[in-house]
Amino acid sequence: MAEFKRIPRTDISVFPINLGGNTFGWTSDRQQSFDVLDAFVTAGGNFIDTADVYSAWAEGHSGGESETVLGEWLKARDNRGNVVIATKAGSHPEHSGQARETVFAAIDDSLKRLRTDYVDLFYAHFDDESVSIEDQARTYHEIVESGKAKNIGLSNYSPERMNRWFEYATAEGLTVPVAIQPHYNLLKRKGFEQEYAPIARKYETAVFPYFALASGFLSGKYHSKSDLEGAARKGMIDDYFANASLDSGVEVVSALEEVAADHDAEVTSVALAYLLAKGITAPIASARNTDQLPAVMAAASLDLDDAEVSHLDEVSAPFA
Repeated sequence: MAEFKRIPRTDISVFPINLGGNTFGWTSDRQQSFDVLDAFVTAGGNFIDTADVYSAWAEGHSGGESETVLGEWLKARDNRGNVVIATKAGSHPEHSGQARETVFAAIDDSLKRLRTDYVDLFYAHFDDESVSIEDQARTYHEIVESGKAKNIGLSNYSPERMNRWFEYATAEGLTVPVAIQPHYNLLKRKGFEQEYAPIARKYETAVFPYFALASGFLSGKYHSKSDLEGAARKGMIDDYFANASLDSGVEVVSALEEVAADHDAEVTSVALAYLLAKGITAPIASARNTDQLPAVMAAASLDLDDAEVSHLDEVSAPFA
């Protein structure tokens, strides 16, 4: 059984896989989403990540679809006290930016869609450089003081602005973020390892990286551009082919396949287990349907040895 991890400075313990809710109401319809959520908690999971903007990018969508489906599931299962819910504000089409009034309007709408009166973790999703970090820190402190969020986190801030938030909140006795959500995986190592990991260590925060599977690239399904045809996330995965050497990326997948074979495991499981071996609290991974979920959950109990981690470090060195 996977060991739960405590989010620093909180009384919250989470399963070491953070279920991504970006597919809910998008590539997963309502029933598929319910099935995935049911299977996730049945397998021991308790931590679900969403955002108010999911899935505004899809044709005919306006944002909030993921929260709406998740809220319907929470009401149907009557299990709010048994799960940890994280959502984010800052990029919904109707609530763009981090001005105080915008953030309060955003969380109020999120809570309505989620059918709850609080979230366990509330992220500032994207920075808004028109608003000072000091003002943003005070706003999110007020959100916690209001009871609408138990804790706060940061995602998609520059290292300098993120560090300033921690410094200011600590010095002024405001709510200090307990988590960061960086972009981190075997094909995207440099930014986190060199710039954000030191911040996380200094301020003792949990780390919940997104795109932990490189939008599916690290699932082992894609070895050439022809494999992308018809993929829902084709545009996202194309970026990995474009921004990194195709040969290097495929070499990483091949190394994952070797390790997976040694463990009789799925490539997906090894890619996530690597992040856990690197000290990540709980990588975010989504499952469009229940068939995709077992490989995700298996990562939590897959222990890679030092030699395997070193091998994956070496083969992914071009991305470090």
